[in-house]
Amino acid sequence: MQWTIDLAHSQIQFSVKHMGISTVRGTFDQFEGSITEEGGVVQNVTVDIDLASLNTGSGQRDGHLKSADFFDVENHPKASFVLTQFERSGDDVTATGNLTIRGVTKPVTLKGEIGGPAKDPWGNEKVSASLETKINRKEWGLVWNVALEAGGVLVSEDVKLTIEVQAQPAAVPAAV
Repeated sequence: MQWTIDLAHSQIQFSVKHMGISTVRGTFDQFEGSITEEGGVVQNVTVDIDLASLNTGSGQRDGHLKSADFFDVENHPKASFVLTQFERSGDDVTATGNLTIRGVTKPVTLKGEIGGPAKDPWGNEKVSASLETKINRKEWGLVWNVALEAGGVLVSEDVKLTIEVQAQPAAVPAAV
């Protein structure tokens, strides 16, 4: 069965330490993806992320993150994930795949849980996944930083990714 990510009920969030003392969070507001499963076993997952939809709540910071210092959205407007391996134990899952950012593809492993299938109040079937991983941004060419006078750097190399996805059968239009 083919499932489509329901953008109205899904989120891709990132968080990174700033100056080593606080956490900055952001989201990618536009993305699309599909999941293929057979008999409850996930066979394929693809996700394309519109990097221009990055949103941290600060226009100045968002502009800097979209610039060549970080995502270089002008030359690399999309990031993508393609599943290579999926393991399930009850509701707990491990999803390994190739993450491409700035034209660099590296393997990542996400861990979390899945839910469903379940029917919404209108009788539509839904499934969900809640997944997390941590990546080193420098591995994808996001290397900009500033040394701090007291030691350390402005932006941590480690970035936590949190993905909350709800999906529906591909034939069903997305909820409004």
